[in-house]
Amino acid sequence: MRYRRLGSSDLEISEISLGSWLTYGGGVERDQAEACVAKAFEVGINFFDTANVYARGGAESFLGGILGNRSRDSFILATKLYFPINGDRGLSREQVLKQIDLSLGRLRTDYVDLYQCHRYDVEAPLEETMEALTEVVRAGKARYIGFSEWTADQIQAALDLVPSVEKFVSSQPQYSMLYRVPEREVIPLCKRNGISQIVWSPLAQGTLTGKYKPGAPPPEGTRAASQDMGWAMDRFRDDDVLAAVQRLRPIADGLGITMAQLALAWVLREDNAASAIIGASRPEQVDDNAAASEVELDASTLQAIDEALGDVVVR
Repeated sequence: MRYRRLGSSDLEISEISLGSWLTYGGGVERDQAEACVAKAFEVGINFFDTANVYARGGAESFLGGILGNRSRDSFILATKLYFPINGDRGLSREQVLKQIDLSLGRLRTDYVDLYQCHRYDVEAPLEETMEALTEVVRAGKARYIGFSEWTADQIQAALDLVPSVEKFVSSQPQYSMLYRVPEREVIPLCKRNGISQIVWSPLAQGTLTGKYKPGAPPPEGTRAASQDMGWAMDRFRDDDVLAAVQRLRPIADGLGITMAQLALAWVLREDNAASAIIGASRPEQVDDNAAASEVELDASTLQAIDEALGDVVVR
């Protein structure tokens, strides 16, 4: 496993990280979830990402229980706030200060390494949000702050408030071979300002593993086949997209790697990407995905990927 510096922070995080959306504390049986976390440590993953809203607090509680048995300096922990939970919502000062304490309680720790705004809150003044996040950092409850899915204008507005408030060190965008929108504005702006990307959905909700075939129902037991989680796959279930993904298979085979490793290595080719978050339900997936950290794609391979995917890519 290789590690990268997270923005202008002093955090060195694993290139592959373990997330908990739609999995731990709810979608995956506890014994399997525990096995995934154990495998993550075994393969060198040190960065774990969650959010207060995942499984209605269940993901944080799960991680708090399992990570509580390990030395606190052996892992880097990130969580988020914004989405509705137990009647609360948003990024007001009241919510920031309330939700960090609730998250720390579920996570069974005195601090998180990274506290992230899960989305931008148009109803809360940005200055209020940033000042509250600064309070959290200066109280020692979070070491650094980040955001997820903010526009370039929103990011710049927050940067304009520095140095009177803490500066963001991370961005968590959706980014993959199939969804490249962050390349237009967000990644260039972040590069100029010491903000790294922590990528979510680098496998396009599993589509880039190649397990979904055009014209065929999703395999039993997969996310797309689940009534609870299938909605997250809708944008990637078009037959043209699935056919294009199948054209990637000879590229992966030629390199002697899996489709998942190809997709993760593609994300990590971007030097502004500090880590790619995986969502594993089995320890074998963690093992396979972690190996992508050792894969480097040359220019001819990157060109072949672009040619294979063609115009199905969202830019």
